[in-house]
Amino acid sequence: MRVKRHEIRFAGRWRVPLPPDAVYARLADLEHYPGWWPAFRSVRRTGDRECEVVIRSALPYELKVRMRPLVEDPAARILSAALEGDIAGTVRWQVSNDGSRSCAASFHEHVTVEAAELRRWMPLARPFFHLNHALAMRTGHRGLLARLGADAESGAQGTGIPPNASDV
Repeated sequence: MRVKRHEIRFAGRWRVPLPPDAVYARLADLEHYPGWWPAFRSVRRTGDRECEVVIRSALPYELKVRMRPLVEDPAARILSAALEGDIAGTVRWQVSNDGSRSCAASFHEHVTVEAAELRRWMPLARPFFHLNHALAMRTGHRGLLARLGADAESGAQGTGIPPNASDV
């Protein structure tokens, strides 16, 4: 599938050595992402089911995005949200059983860059945007694993994860 000039698609999969329900619970807890995922600088609830997030990885820009849940299905372990702001589109997580005490969290994101200053650079900077996303996802995966280890040591129940980002 051909990607249009200002569109970006990402997909990834994280393996996590914990039960899938625990990982789903951590991913569903968006308000606590800044505590374990360095790219999430802030999460602020703006409504009953909506929040504003500020995301920044290695490149010197921040993305401000409003997120509105589309799907929250703990039985199927699927999370999906609409994004509006500097980027617009959708993001989706699906957590699946990957063994007796482990799981995989699959991530898919399809967005259009809306921020004028970023749109201007898209033709030349696309590879850097992909690298930046990959770095954000890597630090998120590491943060999740560290958080889950801390949860396991303290006996806490929740758990969540983000994926390795790779462009589709």
